[in-house]
Amino acid sequence: MLEKTNVKVLDRVVVRFSGDSGDGMQLAGNIFSNVSAGVGNQISTFPDYPAEVRAPQGTLSGVSGFQVHIGKGVYTPGDKADVLVSMNPAALKQNVKFLKEGGVAIVDIDSFKKADLDKALYTTDEPYKEIGLKGEVVEVPMTTMVKAALADSGLDLKSVMKCKNMFALGLVCWLFDRPLESALHYLHNKFAKKPAIYEANAKVMQAGYDYGHNIHASVSTYRIESDAIRPGTYTDVNGNTATAWGLILASEKSGLPLFLGSYPITPATDILHELAKRKDLGVKACQMEDEIAGVCSAIGAAFAGNLAVTSTSGPGLALKSEGIGLAVMAELPLVIIDVQRGGPSTGLPTKTEQTDLRQALYGRNGESPLAVVAAASPTDCFNMAFEAARIAVEHMTPVVLLTDGFIANGSSAWRIPEEDEYPTIKPNFVKPEMLEQGWRPYMRNEDTEVRYWAVPGTPGFQHRLGGLEKDYRTSAISTDPANHEKMVEARQRKIDLIARNIPEVEVQGNPDADTLLIGWGGTYGHLYTAVEELNRAGKPLAFAHFRYICPLPANTAEVISRYKRVIVAELNNGQFADYLQAKHPMVDIKRINKVQGQPFLVQEIIDGVTKFMEA
Repeated sequence: MLEKTNVKVLDRVVVRFSGDSGDGMQLAGNIFSNVSAGVGNQISTFPDYPAEVRAPQGTLSGVSGFQVHIGKGVYTPGDKADVLVSMNPAALKQNVKFLKEGGVAIVDIDSFKKADLDKALYTTDEPYKEIGLKGEVVEVPMTTMVKAALADSGLDLKSVMKCKNMFALGLVCWLFDRPLESALHYLHNKFAKKPAIYEANAKVMQAGYDYGHNIHASVSTYRIESDAIRPGTYTDVNGNTATAWGLILASEKSGLPLFLGSYPITPATDILHELAKRKDLGVKACQMEDEIAGVCSAIGAAFAGNLAVTSTSGPGLALKSEGIGLAVMAELPLVIIDVQRGGPSTGLPTKTEQTDLRQALYGRNGESPLAVVAAASPTDCFNMAFEAARIAVEHMTPVVLLTDGFIANGSSAWRIPEEDEYPTIKPNFVKPEMLEQGWRPYMRNEDTEVRYWAVPGTPGFQHRLGGLEKDYRTSAISTDPANHEKMVEARQRKIDLIARNIPEVEVQGNPDADTLLIGWGGTYGHLYTAVEELNRAGKPLAFAHFRYICPLPANTAEVISRYKRVIVAELNNGQFADYLQAKHPMVDIKRINKVQGQPFLVQEIIDGVTKFMEA
């Protein structure tokens, strides 16, 4: 019978799960992603949460989505889906725009009754035609089959219906030839303490898989190619988890205990959750009463000799600004993680943007310089969390690490690194002989302008720090105008000199191109994919992506001056473009901007670059 199956062999495929916010689409998508990573596929995911906490069931405002791109050469969650799973008419209506023409829509036909269509604001009794669905529709009686599978389970109807997402997952696993055993393993870990719930979900997942076998003659199936991968242990990791793990490694590599002072805020809260689990590694994670207490507790921990961190999103970064200014003045190592979301004010809490860059660079009173870095992908959150900690500790400065909702919640397959792949972090501690040299709290390394760190309790190094200006030589409080200017310049020079201790920016793409596309932070995957596609289409394009923002890499001026045309693409109204333009006023910088709470589509970048190339 299998020879009748229409098997499509693809390098990569995009699947989107959609349903009510209580339908378990995130869980189904995460398990499918983990299983795909386990069979050697590259993956990139995009959880798309509704802004409403709990909208009425079956309505358009309560639709939750999870998109995953699997295969080889995968750097983004994909612009549009090859397969769209919709648990109700509202989910189909909201997500049909993400389905490729000729793609497959799998729907729970039991949920397409008139009352369901009315709730989703359909106006006709031909829902597919009304929304312009162009593709293969697989109508599956999911609700009926789930009830039948669990008829003898003893569960109430509400608990039975909560298993429906596992039926969809089982069917999708069959569709893409995913091993059901791996999916069951992840499911078991999820419900390890609830064996009855696990058994019900496992039974329903198997029913969905078997249903796929029963309809195999009429539905296209897929075989997804995999890249040859570097040997090692791989896992599926999202950006927030990777950030937490990167901080833990930095703690190990610096010999400093890790302290997190934080307050819950979407989409950064999972960093607090993950670090709170790691008491076994000596992590101290404290949920404070507000954002100001979060940063102030971290400043106290930094003074006491800890690797100190505070995590937040844009509104919280605004509240922390005065505290961060104190850390700048006291010259203490502090990592501030800003998982950016749409603003201003409360804005779009569950959506993604890159609109906090100016706030990170300048959002404090006075001349208040600090370092700013940005992660490029979910897995790069690990690297840049480590780097933010390294720079903070070795250069005695606050460092803002910018991630965003897209990479924080999204995930990729990640090879767990070996310990020796990351350098030892070397705190700039005081030395006993400094007492004989007349040590003062603001005594500096002459080459780096970095002051020496005296951890309280170190014999002979008793001292105070504070928010008032200090004398450059004596470290006593000073209001002398010339001294203030000297200290302002010293703090700025300390940040500028970090450029000697970070990598140069690399140029990818076509080496002979006269057009350079520039990005920063979490847009890397979309921009890199667009560059590859444009070069394949005969439109020569080079690409530079910035992870170090302040200071910029030392070769920045040399790189951007080589090109006839420079284009910056970012999810804001041009903040990084303005920053680069101010630093390098002789370069005419073009802009591709998007501020919709959504990541770029690759096609948007292709269209934007092509427009400038042909102008």
